[in-house]
Amino acid sequence: MQKVSQILLKFDPVHDKYITRDFQQYGIYLAEQLDDYKHRSLYIKLAKTIHRSVLEKALTFSIDSNADSKGALFMWKLSELGVMKSKGKKSKK
Repeated sequence: MQKVSQILLKFDPVHDKYITRDFQQYGIYLAEQLDDYKHRSLYIKLAKTIHRSVLEKALTFSIDSNADSKGALFMWKLSELGVMKSKGKKSKK
């Protein structure tokens, strides 16, 4: 977590007028790093609910790869880490 004074130093009221919390800033950072700005609200929600160290592991894994869709790889890595539940087929016994 950053101090409020550090966030306010970087705050631009014209560009960042809707970013008021630290997790919102981190979610936008994730979207920019993954080149998936279209799904920035998803990354903001993930930054709010999931511990940052887990997100950092998934982020470094997806950035280091040469995948076309780094956002999809990021979500896959979160499911591999056990944070996200996969929506695969359920086997009936």
